[in-house]
Amino acid sequence: MGKGEISWNKTNHEGKKFQVYAHRIGDQWSFFFRHKRFDEWEQMNQPPLEDWLELLDGVRRRAQRRLVRPEEIERVEKTIRERFPEADL
Repeated sequence: MGKGEISWNKTNHEGKKFQVYAHRIGDQWSFFFRHKRFDEWEQMNQPPLEDWLELLDGVRRRAQRRLVRPEEIERVEKTIRERFPEADL
C-alpha cells in the first residue's frame, strides 16, 4: 500500500465481507472494492458517506504519524461537506 492509498474491510447488508481502498492522485480520491483477495479491483463511482468517513479516519491517523500532510484532512472534510451537507464531522 502506497502513501496515497488507505484501505479497510467492510461488510455489506447481506453479511458478505469485502475490501475497499481509496487512492489519491493529486487532490482527488478514487475508491475501489473487491470481494476476494485475487479478484480484480472495481471502481466505485459514488462511494457512500460511510466510506468517506473511513477515509477521513485513515487520513487523520496518518497525519498524526506524519505520513500525509495535515492539509489533506481539511481537503477530505471539505469534499465530504460538499457531497454530503448533512454529514456530522
